[in-house]
Amino acid sequence: MGAFTVTAPICHLLSPSSSSPPNPTLNPNSEPHIPNPRKTLFTVLQPINISRPPPPPPPPPLAIQRRHLLLFSLPISLTLHFTSSSALAYFDPVSPAERDASSVLSRRVNEAVELLEKGRELQAQGDFNHALHFFTQVTENYKDLALSDYARVGRALALYEVGDREEAITEMEDVSISLKGYPEVHAALAAALYVDKHAALLAENQFTIATLLDPHYTDISYVKETKHWPPSLVSSLQHFITLS
Repeated sequence: MGAFTVTAPICHLLSPSSSSPPNPTLNPNSEPHIPNPRKTLFTVLQPINISRPPPPPPPPPLAIQRRHLLLFSLPISLTLHFTSSSALAYFDPVSPAERDASSVLSRRVNEAVELLEKGRELQAQGDFNHALHFFTQVTENYKDLALSDYARVGRALALYEVGDREEAITEMEDVSISLKGYPEVHAALAAALYVDKHAALLAENQFTIATLLDPHYTDISYVKETKHWPPSLVSSLQHFITLS
């Protein structure tokens, strides 16, 4: 449907009105001017274009409407679950080899922790010979794990009681570097250096580090009852504190 033209007849323009007064400026002897009706009609009457609005778009198919209604009626959590599930079904960031390696590492860590805890339990019971055995297993078989350094501390304490004190002090010195800031090893090294090496200045430096990090090491009962130090190392620490 296009545009159409509406014309309205204007009758008073077709002939002059008889009731209009004469124009005084016109010559009375001249013939009256009669306008051409056809020319006047086509001059005055102009077409009026009225455009109709475009028809509305057709409604979507019924199947699409039902699909939209179904989508909007689902809970947001369910929709996100579908999206994430479909994404995870096509992408797995962990390869089977990495998963197997992680399983092996977890098993080794659990085994090392069990041995370390067993050694500490025997140390608390005063059985330093068997405690030394479990600490040594950790340091030899799980040296690639960070927790092996804590087993080295327990091994050094047990060695000081039942083994070679020279080896025990060497172990303490090494661990004081790898576990720098661990107060127990600094306090134990201070006691051993003072009594066995007669290095009072070095012992003072190590004990300063230990007591700044944990002031409990100035208390003999703490290292004896809480940390379960062997009797020989407790005695060395007492000699250092009393400067005897």
